[in-house]
Amino acid sequence: MQTDETGRASAAEAVGVRSRSADQPADGEAPSRVLRVERPGRVPYAAGLELQAERIAAVRSGDAPETLFLLEHDPVITRGTGTRDGHLLETENALRRRGIELHDVGRGGDITYHGPGQLVGYPILDLKPDRRDLHRYLRDLEEVVVRTLGRFGVRAAREEGLTGVWTPAGKVAAIGVRVSSGWITSHGFALNVDPDLSHFDTIVPCGIGDRAVTSLRQILGEDVPSVAEVGDVVSGELAAWFGRTLEG
Repeated sequence: MQTDETGRASAAEAVGVRSRSADQPADGEAPSRVLRVERPGRVPYAAGLELQAERIAAVRSGDAPETLFLLEHDPVITRGTGTRDGHLLETENALRRRGIELHDVGRGGDITYHGPGQLVGYPILDLKPDRRDLHRYLRDLEEVVVRTLGRFGVRAAREEGLTGVWTPAGKVAAIGVRVSSGWITSHGFALNVDPDLSHFDTIVPCGIGDRAVTSLRQILGEDVPSVAEVGDVVSGELAAWFGRTLEG
């Protein structure tokens, strides 16, 4: 699919016509489930894992509503269950000297980077009863990010056979998820707003060696929104796409 980029639109301006999925509520129909949004700020990667584990248990037991964590991480490289040998291009000592941690994690996908200036979203959702399809869930997250970027005047798209969100300048968002027992999701998406892109030189991002990584800063220049502004939009888009009512 060919796409292009335009200047930044206001956060309230939708780009293009939005269609409703079969599982989104019709106009005037109140969504039946709450999505709580929590913004813990910048946290170490290990702390983010703890947040998710605690909330997964609480959602499964009914003690907490579904939750979207929006945060930034200290510089870290994570290796998913699909990471191949050779996709880490620096030694652990070299990473340490650059202030970058290394973690092996239980999500799907290959190797990726998180750091300041990147919006990380961890949706803790119960996919029962009607969304128990991992591949569909990945496509749903991609759609949420594409629609979020459109609100800022950036035209983006999925690419056949690849996971993530792409612009003509390169990949702007990575997606890697885990679904635990009971169809409760964790991990999620990482959207490059204004990170240090040189840190991606330490890996083969998501195992794709022949494609560039980009950011909203590269695409929009001085008109780049803040991480918080992007978070406000993506939370609304995710709630709308999954038919939830925002809380927080």
